[in-house]
Amino acid sequence: MSTTPTRVLISGASIAGPALAYWLNRRGYEVTVVEKASTLRAGGYPIDVRGTALEVVRRMGILPRLRDAHIDLRRLTFLAGDGSTVAAVHPHSVTGGVAGHDLEVRRGDLADALYAAVRDDVEFVFDDSVDTLEQHGRGVDVAFRGGGRRTYDMVFGADGMHSRTRELLFGPEEQFHRYLGYCFAVFTVPNTFGLDHETVMWNTPGRAAALYATGPGDDVHAFLNFARPAPPFAAFPDPRAQRHLVAEVFADAGWEVPWMLTAMQEADDVFFDAVAQIRMPRWSSGRAALLGDAAYAPSFLTGQGTSLALVGAYMLAASLADRDHTGGLAAYEHATRDFVTRNQDLVGEGGATLFPTTPEALDARNTRLRALTSLPAPRPRPEHTALALP
Repeated sequence: MSTTPTRVLISGASIAGPALAYWLNRRGYEVTVVEKASTLRAGGYPIDVRGTALEVVRRMGILPRLRDAHIDLRRLTFLAGDGSTVAAVHPHSVTGGVAGHDLEVRRGDLADALYAAVRDDVEFVFDDSVDTLEQHGRGVDVAFRGGGRRTYDMVFGADGMHSRTRELLFGPEEQFHRYLGYCFAVFTVPNTFGLDHETVMWNTPGRAAALYATGPGDDVHAFLNFARPAPPFAAFPDPRAQRHLVAEVFADAGWEVPWMLTAMQEADDVFFDAVAQIRMPRWSSGRAALLGDAAYAPSFLTGQGTSLALVGAYMLAASLADRDHTGGLAAYEHATRDFVTRNQDLVGEGGATLFPTTPEALDARNTRLRALTSLPAPRPRPEHTALALP
């Protein structure tokens, strides 16, 4: 006798969503992915794939493709407020990465690889999003902003730190938003400096500006980061307000910052957000669950956001195997919670010291950087960045 496959909806087609779609499809689920953007987002800033996530992408069969796309950043130069060089080091000596093992790829390259692995087996609906959810004993009724309605057995939110799915299930973001004291803007600019596989970062207390080059012929990722006592929630939905805030904060900055501000006003790919985490006491409600940044964004200060998304997707699908939704979602939280918490706690192990907020802290950081005259041996990976996969 044939049985009807479990029908599931995944909101979000960035990293966690397609990864979950892949693993659920492999287990016989009928999967639909809805994405509010009109297409996959190309390009994007570089992201890291580390630790257990490397095993996940190996099991997906996309590791060779990602190794071909590896950026291999070779130099990180720190500048003082007057533009003079403080220190030039290998990035791994600062980030704790493992040369020849960890991967750094353009975000768009990873998204393309995940999409290619699942697009022939999963329904993707672009330029639409979830409007309402209504759970009942037989499933979840979903109304879409485009006007359609469908019923699913389960719904998963992989729609980022400002998740609409999370809001519908658990309420406003503010109750889960752990602000870490910074805001940032990132956008692309022409590589007029001849930078090649390197980052140059300028700092004054509470402000940082960086230019990140993935290759000699590629556009450069411009990055502006600044300390702020409270998140500017009013600016998040307003691109003009975001640009105005950044320009105001950096109005008197030196080095290449004035040129970067001008380029930001003309750029069509500015991404602005708070440096923050999402911390939730639970990730599921009835027949719905969250993963990736929607459930446990760790912030870029940890370097673990992409890896958590990939591992979380794998663990969620594995936990649902041979279980109903109640047992499966409980198993997902039980198996994954400690791994997530330990990786989120990496933010307290020095990540924010790259962006000191006082002259004394900046001097201390620069002193430590100058002491890195030779590359140390790669550190053993901390146990809390690894997880045994079933």
